[in-house]
This record gives sequence, C-alpha cells and structure tokens, in this order.
Amino acid sequence: MTYPYRVIIAGCGAMANTWADYAKERPDTEIVGLVDLYEEAVSSFAKRHNLSCPTFTNIHDALEAVDANIVFDVTIPSSHYHIAMTALQAGCHVFGEKPLAESFSDCTDIVQTTRSTGRIQAVMQNRRFDPRIRAYRQLISSGTIGQPGYAGADFFIGAHFGGFRDLMDSPLLLDMAIHTFDQARYILGADPVSVYCHEFNPPGSWYKGNAMAICIFEMSDGSVFDYRGSWCTEGVPTSWEASWRVTGEKGTAIWNGHDDIYAEVVNTLALESDGKPSFLQRAERIEAELPVMTKTGHHGCLEEMFAALEEGRLPETDCSDNQYSMAMVLASLESARTGQKVLIADLLKTTGPSS
Repeated sequence: MTYPYRVIIAGCGAMANTWADYAKERPDTEIVGLVDLYEEAVSSFAKRHNLSCPTFTNIHDALEAVDANIVFDVTIPSSHYHIAMTALQAGCHVFGEKPLAESFSDCTDIVQTTRSTGRIQAVMQNRRFDPRIRAYRQLISSGTIGQPGYAGADFFIGAHFGGFRDLMDSPLLLDMAIHTFDQARYILGADPVSVYCHEFNPPGSWYKGNAMAICIFEMSDGSVFDYRGSWCTEGVPTSWEASWRVTGEKGTAIWNGHDDIYAEVVNTLALESDGKPSFLQRAERIEAELPVMTKTGHHGCLEEMFAALEEGRLPETDCSDNQYSMAMVLASLESARTGQKVLIADLLKTTGPSS
C-alpha cells in the first residue's frame, strides 16, 4: 500500500516525539525514513515509536533512498536552512520547527524556493493553535476595545535546558522570542515596521549568550508592541504563552497566559450627576469565549499544514507569512548589535525581494 503522505523525520531528539505521534495517528501518512547525525539517537527513536523504516545520518541519503513527499524538520536551528533547501529542491514539502532560518537572506531563499518548486514550507507556530489565544484575538479584532494602540507581553521563565541553547549567543531572541513575536502579529493582525532592542545577560544567568531582552516595535496598524523577556528569571514565572495587555480606544484586553481572558471597557452611559465623565471612568468587564478546537498546540498546527496540502492552499504558518515573525527576531538582533532603531523595510532591502 502506498500512502498519500510519506514522511522523513529529520532530527530524532525529544522534540520529534510529538511530530511522530501525530504522523502515526493519520491513516493516510507513513513515516518512511529517519535522519539524525547520531546513529544511537535515530535507533533509539525508531525503537521508541515502533518504526521499522530505514535510518540515515544525513538528509541527502534519505531523500535518495526512500520515496518521500514531506520532510519534518525537527533539527537544531542552524540546520533548518540546509534541510529546507535540500528537501524543497528534491520535490518535498517541508514542515519544520521554528525558526525558519537564522538569517533573513536564508529565509528569503527558502520563500523563493517554495515558489519556484511549488512546494510548501510551513513553520511550527503551535501557540496560534491554542483556543485561549484565539479567544483573545477575537476579543480584540471584534472591536471590543476599539482600535488598539499598545500591546505589551511579559515573558519571564527560568528554563534550564542544557545542550545547544546554553551555548547560543542569543538564546532568548533566536530560539524563543519568535513565539511571542508571532503571537503579537496574530493578536493585532499587523506586521512589524521598526524595532529598538536592548539585549543583555543578567547576573546569575546560566546561559553563555544574552538571555534577556527588551524590544519596542512599531506595527503596521499604528500600534506599539512592547516585549520584555527573560529565559533566566527564577521565581514568579509567567506562562510560556506570556502575559498580555492590549489597550485600545475604549478599553483594555488582558490575558495572563493562562485562563484569565477578558476586557474592561468604558461604560459611556455611566456619568456623574452633572452629566460629565468622572475623573476615572467606570468600566464593565467582558469575558472572552473560548472556541471549540478538536486539535490544539503542535497537533493543531500540523493538522493545518496537512489540511492546506489537501485543499491546495498555503497553510496559516507558511514561510511567506512567517518570514515577518522571523524579521522581528533578526531586526531585534541587529538593533541590539548596533544600539539603533532598525526599520524592517531596510532589513528586507538588504536581502532582496521577499513578498
């Protein structure tokens, strides 16, 4: 039996377990190959998931040996460009972990290669497929608080990963902040225009590189997005989804990153006895409504990727859209390096046309 979707999984670390579990749940999908630099890792992964498919130590050999049409890229960030370009040029779609690539020129190459090959490269932005962020976005996009003027996200986690993240130059911005940046684009329905970023490594950090950053973005809808993040803060952690405040013309929308999602909106009918507004306006609380979602998180994002293939369209997290979330990361790094505000348009110019 030949399955419609034949998958090579590149990268057999712990993160790949979720990807393999999802693929095995689909009746139309078969895992036909596994790739990892370390033979012990790939053998252990195959045994753990009861897979009898061939195993390889490089993507070239895998693509030549098996009849695959999708590559799951669950490798480290520095490998994403190589895996994506190799797989796309071999005629495969690529569903990959974030980030899309480590430079904007590489991101542009990937986007242009998807267009020339007619293949899809989609990025795992699993936080978009959380009913809570969907409820928060709907609360704002429906006009509850009026036109947004400011969005703020706080992300403070003390994450002891070990491994490659501890050695990265900018572990927070390059490996994690894209989640929050992509959330901001999704929540506001806007793209970045400019950024000023200060990146640093505070006392007590166990990371080699800078594990904290403060970023101020101007967005295409005229709003300002403020990001305060840390991957080395012990005590009083935020949610992994960050803690959010969006202020608009008529009120404020709050999401603590857990289950508290609401807005407080000025009650224009509540006036003083002389008919004038009070010094501090009264506000009424409006609770968000959670949508019903059959699959969430990683599985929800993967479901959208496969649905896009079946329906002949681009997925929500296609590289042509995700490159703007990646631009927020790379422009932040450039701003931190130079100490200057960076215009996103200038970043795009230095790497050629994108979209």
